[in-house]
Amino acid sequence: MAGRRKANEAGSSNGLRGDVLSVLGVLKVATADQIQRLASPHLSYRHTLKETPAKRKEARTASHRGAANDLRRHGLAVDGGRTRGGEEVRILTKEGLAAAAIDLDREPEEMGGMPKSAGRSGASHPMTVNETVIALIRPKPDLDLVAGEPAEAVAAAQAAVDAPDGIGTLTSYATEVALPVKGTWKNPAIGSARADVVVTAPGDGVPLLFIEADNCTEEAVLIAAKFDKYARFFQRKEKDTDGVEKPMWRTRWSAPAWQGYERVHPPVLLVFHQVGKRSAKKQMEAVADLTRHHWKGRWDREDGYHSYDGCIPIVATTLDRLIEHGPSGPVFWRFGRKEFQPLLDAIGNPRRDAALARSREAAREERQRREEREAAAREARRPVCADCGAKFTDARWKAVDVRGWDQSRESHPQLCEDCQDRAVAARKQAEADERERQEQERLSEQAQEEAAPQKAGGWRSRFRA
Repeated sequence: MAGRRKANEAGSSNGLRGDVLSVLGVLKVATADQIQRLASPHLSYRHTLKETPAKRKEARTASHRGAANDLRRHGLAVDGGRTRGGEEVRILTKEGLAAAAIDLDREPEEMGGMPKSAGRSGASHPMTVNETVIALIRPKPDLDLVAGEPAEAVAAAQAAVDAPDGIGTLTSYATEVALPVKGTWKNPAIGSARADVVVTAPGDGVPLLFIEADNCTEEAVLIAAKFDKYARFFQRKEKDTDGVEKPMWRTRWSAPAWQGYERVHPPVLLVFHQVGKRSAKKQMEAVADLTRHHWKGRWDREDGYHSYDGCIPIVATTLDRLIEHGPSGPVFWRFGRKEFQPLLDAIGNPRRDAALARSREAAREERQRREEREAAAREARRPVCADCGAKFTDARWKAVDVRGWDQSRESHPQLCEDCQDRAVAARKQAEADERERQEQERLSEQAQEEAAPQKAGGWRSRFRA
């Protein structure tokens, strides 16, 4: 015990240190509060009797702060400065990132890079990225771990459990992911894009989603320029391990093998956080106008939907709205549309899906009608028994429909199976009766022949006498 305490002076368990490694392996830089909310959401509903919010926060984050301190002593993590609100942030060392890759079951090149100036200037951008990830996942507490807390805390935890689910889990996310327009995944060329977040949660309807976060401090023209890089990356093709050339992104991420993910590029979500002086609403409108050539679809008048072949679906929202409503709330604006929608509708094409569904239903109904017509025509050709008038069964029809020279033929093809059985039985009985009659005739003739000499001898003896 003493040895363990010396190695882990903060007294953290392997599970707590694993939580910190996993969260930092994904987010790269995070506060103890963010680590706790992702890894142990039930702690957010404990310590509610503490006098102030600050003391409650200190109590619920104590375990993960201790685990981060132990990781620092082992050379796996370092202090990353402080946020503008004064919270300490933690980042992993190179060795820590390698350890996190093992915990996350990822290859080193899948871990992504470290955010620039992560621990300086208040880490405002990484904090926005982290809050975006938390708002999308919406971690749910384990109610068993909240049992015994005040009724208000239990009710709040229950409300969180009952709320709509988020998208994916921590392992569904990756940050600071290079998208090489040239070069390799490991060594992208200058001018490549770098996604703030990449989400892969096919079980929740999001096979692949790229996310860009902005604190309303960057000029709209610079944000729009990122989509030129995205377009170049999406258009880049490489040969996969099977020797088939395909979009480069498909060699790393999977997505449904249908035209929606072959002809339309993966979607990109813009999350604006009203920190800077620029208006989030005006930023959205400006970026939408500057990127029109990337997202604008073509109206299909016949089928009543927009076709987005070769386009990038771009969706925008604000962090405040995302935190309040989650991904299932109608707070996402797909560039080119008028209404706000839930995320899955915004990154998808509901009108196209409905048109395709109608087309599939019409094809199904037409196939059913054709099958019914064919069945009716076949019924009209079905033979009927010449004796009882019953329709032939399929098996009987097949049996009498002999076309090969090597196949045996039925004795009564014009009769149903039952009538054929009776006819065969009657024929056999008639044949048996005929054989019996012939046998009787033969025996009678034989008896007559045997009796004839005796009759003749008796007559001659009487004549001689």
